[in-house]
Amino acid sequence: MDQRRTPYLDALVRLAETNPGRFHIPGHKGGAGADPGLRDAIGDAALRLDFPSGVEGVDIGTDPFDIPFQQAQALAAEAWGARRSWFLVNGASGGNHAICMALAHLGSDAIVQRNVHSSVIDGLVLSGLRPTFLAPEIDEDLGVAHCLEPAALAAVLDRKPDAVAVFAVSPTYFGAVADIAGLAEVAHSHDVPLVVDESWGAHLAFSDRLPANALACGADVVLNSVHKLGGSMTQSAILHLGADESHPDGRIDAAIVDRSVTLTESTSPSALLTASLDAARRQNAISGEALLEETIDSLEELRREVRAIPGLDVLDKEITKSASVFAWDPLRVSIDVRGTGTTGNRIARFMREELDIWFELYAENVVVAVFGIGENAAATGRRLIAGLTEAVAELRSEPDEPEAPFAPPPPWGPTVMSPRDAFLGPQESVAFDAAEGRIASESLAAYPPGVPNVLPGERLSRATLDFVADSLAHGGQVRGASDRTLSTIRVVIE
Repeated sequence: MDQRRTPYLDALVRLAETNPGRFHIPGHKGGAGADPGLRDAIGDAALRLDFPSGVEGVDIGTDPFDIPFQQAQALAAEAWGARRSWFLVNGASGGNHAICMALAHLGSDAIVQRNVHSSVIDGLVLSGLRPTFLAPEIDEDLGVAHCLEPAALAAVLDRKPDAVAVFAVSPTYFGAVADIAGLAEVAHSHDVPLVVDESWGAHLAFSDRLPANALACGADVVLNSVHKLGGSMTQSAILHLGADESHPDGRIDAAIVDRSVTLTESTSPSALLTASLDAARRQNAISGEALLEETIDSLEELRREVRAIPGLDVLDKEITKSASVFAWDPLRVSIDVRGTGTTGNRIARFMREELDIWFELYAENVVVAVFGIGENAAATGRRLIAGLTEAVAELRSEPDEPEAPFAPPPPWGPTVMSPRDAFLGPQESVAFDAAEGRIASESLAAYPPGVPNVLPGERLSRATLDFVADSLAHGGQVRGASDRTLSTIRVVIE
């Protein structure tokens, strides 16, 4: 296939150029009815391309192989090495919901890495899958979770012969890449498909200087959040089915996945987001190797400059010394701030409020900056280095008493009900401080990274409640709570 083509994007542009009579939604009619401020902000060109779904010759047609939408998805499947791919316009979160719905067709039990994204937990609620959670390796010094180990997966699969799937995360927020080939071998030896949330690794398929992508390592289902580092627009992602020579038709029925994607996606998908996926695929497939080369090389120098700032260090390939970390993805700069005498939260807050510099993630011991495909860190990184230098110097010299230490991350609590039963069953709101010993009926996840600290169906401990409250006190955000102030929490009526 000709990866230089962008069939969907081109079809939209051609359609807009005909200046069609728009007696259909959206009501802004290609920009004529849009707010002037919106037109100034995003431009008439974007509004003209905002067509509804189901356009003849773009989204639908008599020949399914001659429809630009299907051609674009087929090009994506070839580019990433998939058997079939689906464009998603409600983010990788919607993909996780669809995956869970598709897998529920196979059975009711699944092995789930405990530090999955909260959208997987939402998918468990929607689908009714009953999870057995498997803890990743924990870096006690930094307080971050790494990856699953194949031996640990083998042990839990031996105990759970009825499992219908394994959910793993790779890469992590911090660039840790799991031994996906090893995990796939273990899962397949138990005739179980491996699902990999590779949201942070859409770029891995396009450079030999990066770890192999999950599809190339034998994963059966892979989710790529292409907007994160792959160049598409926010809220766009791709769901892939892997190919397996021992299972030519795959371990998961593509028709079931297709139905599940349709069930969970919007009936009014954004043509702009779809076109951005088509264009990002072309850029990655045609120019990805050269663009990533530039980014990777420039980041090597940037890391040296970060290390030259007193008190700062950088997590890099040294993290592969951890047992669960098979490889390292260099497209993020994870900065260890423990030597500065202050915290990642304070550094991030200072840089945001005083210097208008924003990090992707911050915690007590680290701050994380991410870099996209084709970004030259030698240019964009100058502001980061200057900001870090000023922040460290300023916060070191502050005469204030040091902040109270963070509450240590507690052990994950016991799961005593399925997420679906806890979320949908009889429940009540109680004071957050009085919830110890109760079963949570909602998910609480510090965001980012969106890893649940509390799951529906999990019995709440005092340590967990203190940790969540402490995260808020240090400026964090919590996703999933019906009471955003966390004065109360919803719990199961037992």
